[in-house]
Amino acid sequence: MELWMYAGSQHLYGPGPLEEVRKHAAEIARDLDRAATIPPTIVFKSVLTTAEEISAAVQEINSSDDCIGVVLWMHTFSPAKMWITGLSRIQRPILHLHTQYNRDIPWDSIDMDFMNLNQTAHGGREFGFMMTRMGIDRKVVVGHWKSENVHARIGAWARAAAAHASLQGAKVARFGDNMRNVAVTEGDKVSAEMTFGYSINGYGIGDLVAYFDAVSDADIDALVETYENQYAVASELRRGADRHNALRYAARQELGLRAFLTEGDFVAFTDTFENLHGVEQLPGLAVQRLMADGYGFGAEGDWRTAALLRAMKVMAEGLPGGTSFMEDYTYHFEPGRERVMGSHMLEICPSIAAGTPSVEIHPLGIGGKSDPVRMVFDSTPGPALNASVVDVGGRHRLLVNEVEAVEPDAPLPHLPVARTVWIPKPNLEVAAAAWIYAGGAHHTGYSRQLTTEMLEDYATIAGIELTVIDEATELRPFRRELALSDMYWRSK
Repeated sequence: MELWMYAGSQHLYGPGPLEEVRKHAAEIARDLDRAATIPPTIVFKSVLTTAEEISAAVQEINSSDDCIGVVLWMHTFSPAKMWITGLSRIQRPILHLHTQYNRDIPWDSIDMDFMNLNQTAHGGREFGFMMTRMGIDRKVVVGHWKSENVHARIGAWARAAAAHASLQGAKVARFGDNMRNVAVTEGDKVSAEMTFGYSINGYGIGDLVAYFDAVSDADIDALVETYENQYAVASELRRGADRHNALRYAARQELGLRAFLTEGDFVAFTDTFENLHGVEQLPGLAVQRLMADGYGFGAEGDWRTAALLRAMKVMAEGLPGGTSFMEDYTYHFEPGRERVMGSHMLEICPSIAAGTPSVEIHPLGIGGKSDPVRMVFDSTPGPALNASVVDVGGRHRLLVNEVEAVEPDAPLPHLPVARTVWIPKPNLEVAAAAWIYAGGAHHTGYSRQLTTEMLEDYATIAGIELTVIDEATELRPFRRELALSDMYWRSK
């Protein structure tokens, strides 16, 4: 993946200054490319000085499979009318870098030649006016190009651009339907594909069972050995023990799922405990390991969360912490110590685990199948967030709640699932009410890796509404914001 950088200028300044503009822009691109906080490669392309050059550059941008976004910098004054045609056709996310080559004003030597060349201060405003006039969403980053803060803000946007690019033409496999009578996992798949770029494809459980049946015993043996080497496998599941066959079936499920997803080039998938005909147990361990490898997942047929989780996994690549499918499961209402326990029946990603997960087998209680194998663990403490994409009637809302993950108050010896505990911001009372007012789903993508800024950039790139619940949230203005936002988005 590449970010392409262009500098804007004009021929008014003559060939000498234009060559300086080119050298400065190329140096800035090289420096940004070396920044550890900006994952994609940054490629300086050219200085754009005419409407024809801009249109040609846009044509190249739109036809490239490598370019996931463009960084535009107005080194000098670039009359913005010449950008109209190009900007009206561009099909990649835009970051407007409002910087200048020199960090400081050279007080003792500054003259009009210096002033004419280093005019980002008003050249960037001319360019910004045009994008606002044209209604183009973009990210604006202000500061010197060597600043770590500038690098971090470009990096956040770059991760969002990568996530958006990764979903263009991506496929989500939906095994069975959604959980019967559930509202929030329904939705308009055509609208979702138009907005986010991914398609949702439904398959019968029999299609998947055929892949389970095709798995060889030798491959199962090898994967079971991997389980025993990587995790603390319960004694009853080990070789020769009474329930070892359940572990082997979990391995069969993982191998079959991987084969199906790989062959069909899927990046995310869903299942539901209400569609398990021909399957011995609801996949638990298999889903957890696939999520750890970057697949998106949604339980009960929740394709929207599966796709969001995939996008979050791409955004989070290389960052510490972990990202998982999640659900607000139960509350702790002790006065002054209110918090949430997040979990799910089986499918929490081990990327958020604190320590080595244990592999255990326990009854599920629903679905009417044999006891499923799953990883059990507590998660790591620290800053985190929950994110949900919901269909609020013809459009999509990305809802984010910032939280602080904490350790459980005590061991949980009788809870046979992976779990995490967090304190929502600003507090449980306000956060839960705000989430409900905003129509947030009960399934989320939970991350110890991402920041709100990354998800804000993703919402901007996708062209959807963002609603944030954080330390500053108060319910009365929050509800006003929802009402105003609803009017705005319905008018677009």
